[in-house]
Amino acid sequence: MSTATAIPARDITVRRPGLEHGADMPKHFVAGDPMRSHIAAMLSAVFPEGEDFFVRSVRAYRDRIEDPELSKQVKGFIGQEAIHGREHRDFNDRLAELGYPTKDVDRAVKGFLAFLHRTTPKVHQLAVTAALEHYTATLAETLLRDEGARAEFSNEETRALFTWHALEETEHKSVAFDVYQEVSGSYAVRVGTMAAVHVGFLVAMTVAVTSSLAQDRSAWRKLPRSLRKLRSHPFFQADVVRRLLDYNRRDFHPDDHDTVELLDEWRRRYESRLAA
Repeated sequence: MSTATAIPARDITVRRPGLEHGADMPKHFVAGDPMRSHIAAMLSAVFPEGEDFFVRSVRAYRDRIEDPELSKQVKGFIGQEAIHGREHRDFNDRLAELGYPTKDVDRAVKGFLAFLHRTTPKVHQLAVTAALEHYTATLAETLLRDEGARAEFSNEETRALFTWHALEETEHKSVAFDVYQEVSGSYAVRVGTMAAVHVGFLVAMTVAVTSSLAQDRSAWRKLPRSLRKLRSHPFFQADVVRRLLDYNRRDFHPDDHDTVELLDEWRRRYESRLAA
């Protein structure tokens, strides 16, 4: 077991944005671009079952957490992830109305994660959660820092959904990792799991996006140009890849990437939106 130092205080607030995704949302809701839109849709499609898996894997070790601050943060983590799943289910219902195969992806993810839950040790499930939380935190910080990436969401409610989600992913980015370090801390399991996650996530997203695009006839004519433009996608830049690979450092911790000022800014933005 790791001899980790005391966990620093972190503000992990459970928010309920109550977003609605109306009929004015276009089919290609990210920059009017089919590839970008299908990527965002398939990311959203995996979130509900993924968030439920994260909650289960962390909750399994709740009774073994000795640090009172970490125990408090786990409660916030569970609350935030539960709301994320609910909000993305509502959004995914709207995407399904637009023709995206979100329900098929949801069922596939549910089946795979149920298999993982039955067949792998709980500590490995926690390691998967910590690895995927690093993914979501890295993408979340990119979205919060990149005004151009946010501007690509043509619908205000959709932009609000993804920025709210990014804010909370950034707030709790260290929780699953700290739980893993407290109950196991095995470096070999951590980096080995991340290697598997890199491959699995890439393959799963490639299959999901390809299948989704195949069902969208309106995208076919635009697809060659959309693929060429993908090189400029904020999530595919070299800095994002480097930060994902930081996880392999033996002394890595999610707090190595300082987001204190970024969080302060986005908490103010969120509160201003509520007051408007």
